[in-house]
Amino acid sequence: MDIDHDAVAAIRRERVDWRFKGLPASAFGATVGEVADRRPDLFADGFVGPLVVLDAAALEHNLTTMSEWCAAHGVLLAPHGKTTMAPQLFARQLAHGAWGITAANTSQLRVYRAFGVRRVLLANQLVDPAGLAWVAAELAADPSFEFTCWADSVAGVRRMTEALGTPARPVDVLVELGAPGGRTGARDQDTAAEVARAVADSPALRLAGVAGYEGALAHDASPAALSAVDGYLRDLRAFTTRVHDLVEVAEPIVTAGGSAYFDQVAAVLTEPWPFPVRPVLRSGAYVTHDDGFYRGISPFGRGAGQPFRSALRAWAQVTSRPEPGLALLTLGKRDASFDEGLPEPQVVRGRDGVERPLAATVTALNDQHAFLALPADSTVEVGDWVGLGLSHPCTVFDKWQLLPVVDGTTVVDLVRTYF
Repeated sequence: MDIDHDAVAAIRRERVDWRFKGLPASAFGATVGEVADRRPDLFADGFVGPLVVLDAAALEHNLTTMSEWCAAHGVLLAPHGKTTMAPQLFARQLAHGAWGITAANTSQLRVYRAFGVRRVLLANQLVDPAGLAWVAAELAADPSFEFTCWADSVAGVRRMTEALGTPARPVDVLVELGAPGGRTGARDQDTAAEVARAVADSPALRLAGVAGYEGALAHDASPAALSAVDGYLRDLRAFTTRVHDLVEVAEPIVTAGGSAYFDQVAAVLTEPWPFPVRPVLRSGAYVTHDDGFYRGISPFGRGAGQPFRSALRAWAQVTSRPEPGLALLTLGKRDASFDEGLPEPQVVRGRDGVERPLAATVTALNDQHAFLALPADSTVEVGDWVGLGLSHPCTVFDKWQLLPVVDGTTVVDLVRTYF
């Protein structure tokens, strides 16, 4: 079992109260499951704005689309869980064929283990003695737990070895190859080879493959960006071959792949190898996609496959029309992402309950307000609801502990996050 389904199901037994913003007061005291089973309406049953919701049909479309694409292209998927930190969505990703779940730090890993996630890639260096001791204890207590982390320096390997001592099970490590101007990762193959040798020589560690991340090297879909990504992936492949004799497992992992260039990763990592490998993508944003950064850069948006659909929408009311051409919404930096583009106004819902396309632009966000630029003759009124698309899901979920999943305006489920 890849996740503890009983623990996930127990989320529905948590009581709803004032901790969960946007929920109706009538829901307080009921369980998450009871609220979902009532199938309340966003606009008729007491929800208060701002509110971010997930579209049920878009979620299922994205889960199915990515699963089928990975299967067709011969790659495994360990989606980055930091995008949502939602075990209910982890369970659905695993049910759709995900091989594991990726984490970024020990605190995230502890959430995963609380819900029984069995196979985890920690896409980072782990040199904290307390974190390493906790991981070693988890590995000793659960023979089915599969854990792998990164190393990009001999110093890091030394610290890991000192902290672990003689663990009951060695910690699996992937050597991370970086690139000049990138994020983490050894900056050249010679340095990375030294790291591989140090891991192989460590009595506390086991060399299990090679890792990388191409997303830090490019931020658009220009020919130059795509070429830079491809060149890096070729280096990653060459390095994997170079250190293969040091690898201590029968089928080493070779992993890369954020949510922007995973088509190139799959193409390079699934070319014929002279030895068995496990090519693993770590793309996480696909589960909700977006109406901004990923819409513009996703491989499927560039023609590589059936497009994902944005499953994220924010709803906020017009609270002020202080001058012609300007409206203020009850939505701000505390509620929506803004690091990779401001929210995109899409529809307005008036008192008649009809949704109409909206020609407008969010020009700025304060902590709790959005500045909405409107045509001078706009009929948008105080009290109207505005539906907005969001960019970069990774900085949306952390602002919400409980998100309604909707079919139209009917809530059909509630997703709990743990940040």
